[in-house]
Amino acid sequence: MKKQTNASLLLGAAFLMATSAIGPGFLTQTTVFTETLLASFGFVILISIIIDIGAQMNIWRIIAVSEKRAQDIANDLLPGLGYFLAVLIVMGGLAFNIGNIAGAGLGTNVIFGISPEMGALLSGILAIGIFIVKEAGRLMDRFTQILGFVMIGLTIYVMFTAQPPVGEAVVKTFAPDKIDILAIITLVGGTVGGYITFAGGHRLIDAGVKGKEALPEVTKSSISAIGIASIMRIFLFLAALGVVSQGLALDPSNPPASVFQLAAGNIGYKIFGVVMWAAAVTSVVGAAYTSVSFIRTFSPVLEKYHKWLIVSFIAISTLVFVIIGKPVKILVLVGSLNGLILPIALGVMLVAAYKTKIVGDYKHPLWMTIFGVIIVAAMSYMGVYSLINGIPQLFK
Repeated sequence: MKKQTNASLLLGAAFLMATSAIGPGFLTQTTVFTETLLASFGFVILISIIIDIGAQMNIWRIIAVSEKRAQDIANDLLPGLGYFLAVLIVMGGLAFNIGNIAGAGLGTNVIFGISPEMGALLSGILAIGIFIVKEAGRLMDRFTQILGFVMIGLTIYVMFTAQPPVGEAVVKTFAPDKIDILAIITLVGGTVGGYITFAGGHRLIDAGVKGKEALPEVTKSSISAIGIASIMRIFLFLAALGVVSQGLALDPSNPPASVFQLAAGNIGYKIFGVVMWAAAVTSVVGAAYTSVSFIRTFSPVLEKYHKWLIVSFIAISTLVFVIIGKPVKILVLVGSLNGLILPIALGVMLVAAYKTKIVGDYKHPLWMTIFGVIIVAAMSYMGVYSLINGIPQLFK
């Protein structure tokens, strides 16, 4: 029985992380880069998957073996560092959650024709409902799994109707015409940046899957999570490639919607609505849960009322979108800050992996450390680049 429960928890953590990654931005980025790079975008996806796995395996293993959440590990390493990390995560999570709520509103607008604001409000209420029930963790796992399967299934259908040049995509994945570094960084940031990579790691801690004995399961779950997000990315890429390969132009105001519509007509457009809503609302749940998991350990009061913090987080995100409509310009800066979270957090974890007061007698594999250091260096460079370019945008 315990094995079955553990398998369910591991799958739940994997889907929570994957569906947190698959949000409105994920759908748009994948479509836009496919239109720009065509079949060569396959190479970008391949490289980003390798980087994603390297970052996530390191982070989840160290969280599991230390039996602590990331902010507590950071505070053990350097007092105050955990608070700094938590502020970055919560700011980034709130900013992206407003975008996720907006995406949920757009999805319901496509499906039912109601206003995006009303759709966002109803979606926010549904997400809040998940955390009010007694078995919130189990319901969250089940909710993200079901909608994850729905998204992937519908995207596979649209991919087949788009009839992509699969052979060309396979060849160009390993021998691209051009390499776009910014596209790789954008994909990595969208998959394991900000709060996303911690969603499943913190879920496993909450569920009691931790310690050295759990490492094989944790590693498997971390790779499965990247696998689920990557499967969705690949099918969406092929669907978009099928459309643009036919010489059809995508609507710049909503590229992913036009892929679904051009591939499968009006049914495709409705399918896009379902995929967009599912992607957005599962990201709302993941962002709220993970952001709050970064502050709940700071005081017994926060720990006791953490469910209501999650509810408040979703309510604030929803109200900001409903009242303001579009997220304010300050969110550009917050989005740029989000690019710096992965290298900071991964760097902290790699140092913590060699501190006996944090991990005991655990020995972190050298190849994982080297892999992690390369990712920290690359993502730091691009994070600073994105921050420098984000600040001028703020004052335009």
